[in-house]
Amino acid sequence: MASAGFAQALDAVLRHEGGYIDHPSDPGGATNLGVTRATLSRWRGRAVSKAEVRALTRHEAAAVYRAFYWDEIAGDALPPGLDLAVFDYCVNSGPGRAARTLQVIVGTVPDGRIGSVTLAAIEGRPLPELVSAYCRQRLSFLEGLKTFAVFGRGWRRRVRETEALALSLIE
Repeated sequence: MASAGFAQALDAVLRHEGGYIDHPSDPGGATNLGVTRATLSRWRGRAVSKAEVRALTRHEAAAVYRAFYWDEIAGDALPPGLDLAVFDYCVNSGPGRAARTLQVIVGTVPDGRIGSVTLAAIEGRPLPELVSAYCRQRLSFLEGLKTFAVFGRGWRRRVRETEALALSLIE
């Protein structure tokens, strides 16, 4: 299957992720370009400081996103539009959750790994309906989080904007 492409999906994600933040209600803690301190530490193979998170470059963030998120959800194998929707959810809530949500929607075993069985189950499905169902499930999950009162308005906007862009990418 064709892909809208990592670069395009990354640009969309980074529009939502923004720059450095360290919000006390965010369980991710210090974050820059959407990359948490824990993720950057895992990427670099050692503990990193908040200053190192703050100094994260877009180039390094892109490498982290490619390895830990895009490749984990088989982004290059997903159809245009769906690739973006799954990638954005993956960045926001983790690759396993993003993959399991897709697998539940397409009726495969939700093992958290998008492989040949999940990809085959996507084939022939109407992509606009699949993307919209996926985004509804994502929003339903987010609404159940204890931090929804703090971040919910932004999450709703993010999911709506991601869905709209994803739908526009469907060929």
